[in-house]
Amino acid sequence: MEDIFSTTFNSPETLCDYTLYPSFCKSILPYDFPGTIFDYGRISIHQSLSAARDFLSLINWYLKSSSTLSVSTTRALHYCQLLAGFNQDFLSKILDSVNYTNSLHSSQAEDLHTLLSAVLTNQETCLDGLQETVSASSIKNSLLETIQNGIKSYSVSLGLFTNSWGQVSIKSRLLTERKLEGINNASVSKMVVVKPDGTGDFTTITDAVAAAPSNTASTGRQYYAIYVVAGIYEEYVSIAKEKQNIMMIGDGIGQTVITGNRSFVDGWTTTLRSILQHLVNSN
Repeated sequence: MEDIFSTTFNSPETLCDYTLYPSFCKSILPYDFPGTIFDYGRISIHQSLSAARDFLSLINWYLKSSSTLSVSTTRALHYCQLLAGFNQDFLSKILDSVNYTNSLHSSQAEDLHTLLSAVLTNQETCLDGLQETVSASSIKNSLLETIQNGIKSYSVSLGLFTNSWGQVSIKSRLLTERKLEGINNASVSKMVVVKPDGTGDFTTITDAVAAAPSNTASTGRQYYAIYVVAGIYEEYVSIAKEKQNIMMIGDGIGQTVITGNRSFVDGWTTTLRSILQHLVNSN
Protein backbone atom coordinates (compact mmCIF):
# COMPACT_ATOMS: atom_id res chain seq x y z
CA MET A 1 0.00 0.00 0.00
CA GLU A 2 1.29 3.45 -0.86
CA ASP A 3 2.17 5.82 1.98
CA ILE A 4 -0.43 8.35 0.81
CA PHE A 5 -3.23 6.02 1.92
CA SER A 6 -2.12 6.42 5.54
CA THR A 7 -2.84 10.16 5.63
CA THR A 8 -5.60 10.80 3.09
CA PHE A 9 -9.31 10.05 3.13
CA ASN A 10 -10.36 6.86 1.39
CA SER A 11 -13.34 4.58 1.10
CA PRO A 12 -13.69 0.86 1.82
CA GLU A 13 -13.86 0.38 -1.94
CA THR A 14 -10.18 1.35 -2.12
CA LEU A 15 -8.79 0.08 1.17
CA CYS A 16 -10.48 -3.33 1.23
CA ASP A 17 -8.66 -4.39 -1.91
CA TYR A 18 -5.55 -4.61 0.26
CA THR A 19 -7.06 -7.29 2.50
CA LEU A 20 -7.44 -11.03 1.89
CA TYR A 21 -11.24 -10.76 1.95
CA PRO A 22 -12.14 -7.59 0.01
CA SER A 23 -15.82 -8.46 -0.47
CA PHE A 24 -16.31 -9.25 3.22
CA CYS A 25 -14.34 -6.13 4.16
CA LYS A 26 -16.57 -3.93 2.01
CA SER A 27 -19.67 -5.48 3.56
CA ILE A 28 -18.71 -4.59 7.14
CA LEU A 29 -17.12 -1.14 6.79
CA PRO A 30 -19.32 1.98 6.52
CA TYR A 31 -19.43 4.06 3.36
CA ASP A 32 -21.20 7.09 4.85
CA PHE A 33 -18.13 9.11 5.82
CA PRO A 34 -14.62 9.68 4.43
CA GLY A 35 -11.90 8.30 6.64
CA THR A 36 -8.24 7.38 6.68
CA ILE A 37 -6.99 3.82 6.88
CA PHE A 38 -6.50 4.43 10.61
CA ASP A 39 -10.18 5.32 11.02
CA TYR A 40 -11.29 2.21 9.17
CA GLY A 41 -8.71 0.13 11.03
CA ARG A 42 -10.22 1.19 14.35
CA ILE A 43 -13.72 0.40 13.09
CA SER A 44 -12.59 -3.03 11.92
CA ILE A 45 -10.82 -3.86 15.20
CA HIS A 46 -13.90 -2.75 17.15
CA GLN A 47 -16.06 -5.03 15.01
CA SER A 48 -13.57 -7.87 15.53
CA LEU A 49 -13.81 -7.37 19.29
CA SER A 50 -17.60 -7.52 19.10
CA ALA A 51 -17.35 -10.70 17.02
CA ALA A 52 -15.00 -12.27 19.58
CA ARG A 53 -17.37 -11.42 22.44
CA ASP A 54 -20.36 -12.82 20.56
CA PHE A 55 -18.48 -16.01 19.71
CA LEU A 56 -17.41 -16.50 23.33
CA SER A 57 -21.02 -16.05 24.44
CA LEU A 58 -22.12 -18.61 21.86
CA ILE A 59 -19.54 -21.13 23.05
CA ASN A 60 -20.64 -20.55 26.64
CA TRP A 61 -24.23 -21.20 25.60
CA TYR A 62 -23.30 -24.53 24.04
CA LEU A 63 -21.32 -25.51 27.12
CA LYS A 64 -24.40 -24.96 29.28
CA SER A 65 -25.82 -27.97 27.44
CA SER A 66 -22.67 -30.02 28.02
CA SER A 67 -24.61 -32.73 29.85
CA THR A 68 -26.01 -33.80 26.48
CA LEU A 69 -22.66 -33.64 24.69
CA SER A 70 -19.92 -36.23 24.46
CA VAL A 71 -16.82 -35.80 26.58
CA SER A 72 -14.62 -35.13 23.55
CA THR A 73 -17.05 -32.54 22.16
CA THR A 74 -17.19 -30.76 25.51
CA ARG A 75 -13.40 -30.68 25.65
CA ALA A 76 -13.17 -29.27 22.14
CA LEU A 77 -15.64 -26.55 23.10
CA HIS A 78 -13.70 -25.78 26.27
CA TYR A 79 -10.58 -25.31 24.15
CA CYS A 80 -12.51 -22.96 21.84
CA GLN A 81 -13.72 -21.15 24.96
CA LEU A 82 -10.13 -20.68 26.13
CA LEU A 83 -9.01 -19.39 22.73
CA ALA A 84 -12.04 -17.11 22.40
CA GLY A 85 -11.26 -15.68 25.83
CA PHE A 86 -7.71 -14.94 24.73
CA ASN A 87 -9.02 -13.30 21.57
CA GLN A 88 -11.35 -11.05 23.54
CA ASP A 89 -8.48 -9.98 25.81
CA PHE A 90 -6.06 -9.47 22.92
CA LEU A 91 -8.49 -7.40 20.85
CA SER A 92 -9.39 -5.26 23.87
CA LYS A 93 -5.70 -4.54 24.39
CA ILE A 94 -5.20 -3.73 20.71
CA LEU A 95 -8.20 -1.40 20.55
CA ASP A 96 -7.12 0.42 23.72
CA SER A 97 -3.68 0.93 22.18
CA VAL A 98 -4.80 2.36 18.82
CA ASN A 99 -8.09 4.05 19.69
CA TYR A 100 -6.71 7.56 19.97
CA THR A 101 -3.48 7.52 18.01
CA ASN A 102 -2.19 7.09 14.48
CA SER A 103 1.37 6.55 15.66
CA LEU A 104 2.92 3.67 17.57
CA HIS A 105 6.45 2.95 18.68
CA SER A 106 7.91 0.23 16.49
CA SER A 107 8.14 -2.29 19.33
CA GLN A 108 4.52 -1.66 20.33
CA ALA A 109 3.36 -2.01 16.73
CA GLU A 110 5.21 -5.33 16.48
CA ASP A 111 3.61 -6.59 19.69
CA LEU A 112 0.11 -5.61 18.57
CA HIS A 113 0.71 -7.16 15.15
CA THR A 114 1.72 -10.37 16.92
CA LEU A 115 -1.45 -10.29 19.01
CA LEU A 116 -3.63 -9.79 15.93
CA SER A 117 -1.88 -12.69 14.22
CA ALA A 118 -2.50 -14.80 17.33
CA VAL A 119 -6.20 -13.89 17.27
CA LEU A 120 -6.47 -15.19 13.71
CA THR A 121 -4.51 -18.35 14.54
CA ASN A 122 -6.64 -18.99 17.64
CA GLN A 123 -9.86 -18.87 15.61
CA GLU A 124 -8.43 -21.26 13.02
CA THR A 125 -7.18 -23.57 15.79
CA CYS A 126 -10.66 -23.70 17.32
CA LEU A 127 -12.10 -24.74 13.97
CA ASP A 128 -9.36 -27.35 13.50
CA GLY A 129 -10.17 -28.84 16.90
CA LEU A 130 -13.87 -29.14 16.15
CA GLN A 131 -13.14 -30.67 12.75
CA GLU A 132 -10.75 -33.22 14.23
CA THR A 133 -13.20 -34.20 16.97
CA VAL A 134 -15.57 -36.53 15.12
CA SER A 135 -18.33 -36.36 17.71
CA ALA A 136 -18.39 -32.56 17.46
CA SER A 137 -19.37 -32.50 13.77
CA SER A 138 -22.95 -31.32 14.37
CA ILE A 139 -21.83 -28.43 16.57
CA LYS A 140 -19.05 -27.62 14.14
CA ASN A 141 -21.62 -27.30 11.36
CA SER A 142 -23.72 -25.00 13.55
CA LEU A 143 -20.73 -22.82 14.40
CA LEU A 144 -19.02 -22.93 11.01
CA GLU A 145 -20.42 -19.70 9.57
CA THR A 146 -19.73 -17.79 12.79
CA ILE A 147 -16.17 -19.13 12.98
CA GLN A 148 -15.45 -18.40 9.32
CA ASN A 149 -16.85 -14.88 9.58
CA GLY A 150 -14.63 -14.38 12.61
CA ILE A 151 -11.61 -15.52 10.62
CA LYS A 152 -12.48 -13.04 7.87
CA SER A 153 -13.06 -10.20 10.33
CA TYR A 154 -9.76 -10.80 12.12
CA SER A 155 -7.93 -11.08 8.80
CA VAL A 156 -9.37 -7.75 7.64
CA SER A 157 -8.30 -6.10 10.90
CA LEU A 158 -4.82 -7.58 10.51
CA GLY A 159 -4.55 -6.34 6.93
CA LEU A 160 -5.64 -2.80 7.78
CA PHE A 161 -3.36 -2.69 10.83
CA THR A 162 -0.36 -3.94 8.86
CA ASN A 163 -0.86 -1.25 6.22
CA SER A 164 -1.35 1.59 8.71
CA TRP A 165 0.20 1.48 12.18
CA GLY A 166 2.46 -1.37 11.19
CA GLN A 167 3.38 -0.29 7.66
CA VAL A 168 6.90 0.86 8.52
CA SER A 169 7.63 -0.85 11.81
CA ILE A 170 6.50 -4.43 11.31
CA LYS A 171 9.63 -6.42 10.61
CA SER A 172 10.18 -10.02 9.68
CA ARG A 173 11.80 -10.90 13.00
CA LEU A 174 10.50 -14.13 14.50
CA LEU A 175 9.18 -15.17 11.11
CA THR A 176 12.23 -15.70 8.92
CA GLU A 177 14.11 -18.58 10.51
CA ARG A 178 12.96 -22.10 11.26
CA LYS A 179 15.24 -22.55 14.26
CA LEU A 180 16.26 -20.61 17.34
CA GLU A 181 18.22 -18.15 15.21
CA GLY A 182 14.83 -16.77 14.22
CA ILE A 183 14.44 -15.03 17.58
CA ASN A 184 17.70 -13.13 17.62
CA ASN A 185 15.92 -9.77 17.49
CA ALA A 186 13.52 -10.59 20.32
CA SER A 187 14.24 -9.75 23.93
CA VAL A 188 14.39 -13.23 25.45
CA SER A 189 14.84 -13.50 29.19
CA LYS A 190 15.25 -17.28 29.07
CA MET A 191 15.28 -19.96 26.40
CA VAL A 192 14.53 -23.63 27.08
CA VAL A 193 14.49 -26.71 24.86
CA VAL A 194 11.95 -29.54 24.92
CA LYS A 195 13.23 -32.91 23.65
CA PRO A 196 11.46 -36.23 24.29
CA ASP A 197 14.76 -38.12 24.66
CA GLY A 198 15.70 -36.17 27.78
CA THR A 199 18.68 -34.34 26.29
CA GLY A 200 16.95 -30.96 26.49
CA ASP A 201 15.76 -28.91 29.45
CA PHE A 202 12.37 -30.66 29.53
CA THR A 203 10.80 -33.77 28.04
CA THR A 204 7.27 -32.34 27.83
CA ILE A 205 5.85 -29.02 26.70
CA THR A 206 3.58 -28.94 29.75
CA ASP A 207 6.58 -28.99 32.09
CA ALA A 208 8.28 -26.23 30.11
CA VAL A 209 5.19 -24.03 30.32
CA ALA A 210 4.80 -24.75 34.04
CA ALA A 211 8.38 -23.58 34.61
CA ALA A 212 7.73 -20.23 32.95
CA PRO A 213 7.50 -17.26 35.32
CA SER A 214 4.03 -15.90 36.08
CA ASN A 215 2.64 -12.38 35.79
CA THR A 216 5.55 -10.95 33.81
CA ALA A 217 3.63 -8.31 31.83
CA SER A 218 5.16 -5.53 33.93
CA THR A 219 8.66 -6.54 32.83
CA GLY A 220 7.97 -5.37 29.29
CA ARG A 221 8.93 -7.32 26.17
CA GLN A 222 10.91 -10.03 27.93
CA TYR A 223 9.96 -13.38 26.44
CA TYR A 224 10.28 -16.90 27.82
CA ALA A 225 11.11 -18.90 24.70
CA ILE A 226 10.28 -22.60 24.39
CA TYR A 227 11.86 -24.44 21.46
CA VAL A 228 10.07 -27.75 20.84
CA VAL A 229 12.18 -30.04 18.66
CA ALA A 230 10.69 -32.36 16.08
CA GLY A 231 8.63 -35.18 17.51
CA ILE A 232 5.14 -36.26 18.55
CA TYR A 233 4.06 -34.93 21.93
CA GLU A 234 1.11 -36.80 23.41
CA GLU A 235 -0.15 -34.09 25.70
CA TYR A 236 -2.80 -31.43 25.95
CA VAL A 237 -1.08 -28.06 26.25
CA SER A 238 -2.91 -25.29 28.07
CA ILE A 239 -1.39 -21.89 28.83
CA ALA A 240 -2.94 -20.04 31.75
CA LYS A 241 -3.44 -16.28 31.59
CA GLU A 242 -0.88 -15.64 34.31
CA LYS A 243 1.76 -17.28 32.10
CA GLN A 244 2.52 -14.20 30.03
CA ASN A 245 5.13 -13.42 27.37
CA ILE A 246 5.56 -17.04 26.32
CA MET A 247 7.04 -17.73 22.89
CA MET A 248 6.78 -21.24 21.45
CA ILE A 249 8.72 -22.40 18.38
CA GLY A 250 8.68 -25.76 16.61
CA ASP A 251 10.45 -27.42 13.69
CA GLY A 252 7.63 -27.00 11.21
CA ILE A 253 4.43 -28.53 9.90
CA GLY A 254 4.45 -32.29 10.27
CA GLN A 255 7.65 -32.16 12.32
CA THR A 256 6.64 -30.85 15.74
CA VAL A 257 3.18 -32.28 16.41
CA ILE A 258 1.09 -32.10 19.57
CA THR A 259 -1.59 -34.77 19.99
CA GLY A 260 -4.06 -34.36 22.81
CA ASN A 261 -4.30 -38.07 23.53
CA ARG A 262 -4.34 -37.43 27.25
CA SER A 263 -7.50 -35.40 26.91
CA PHE A 264 -9.18 -36.00 23.55
CA VAL A 265 -10.19 -39.58 22.81
CA ASP A 266 -10.81 -38.62 19.19
CA GLY A 267 -7.15 -37.78 18.70
CA TRP A 268 -6.93 -34.00 18.85
CA THR A 269 -3.75 -32.86 17.12
CA THR A 270 -2.05 -29.53 16.76
CA THR A 271 0.97 -28.78 14.61
CA LEU A 272 3.42 -26.43 16.25
CA ARG A 273 4.74 -24.22 13.49
CA SER A 274 8.29 -23.03 13.19
CA ILE A 275 7.25 -19.44 13.85
CA LEU A 276 5.82 -17.60 16.80
CA GLN A 277 2.88 -19.76 17.84
CA HIS A 278 1.56 -18.23 21.03
CA LEU A 279 2.27 -14.97 22.79
CA VAL A 280 0.29 -14.49 25.99
CA ASN A 281 0.14 -11.01 27.42
CA SER A 282 -3.45 -10.24 28.26
CA ASN A 283 -2.85 -7.48 30.78
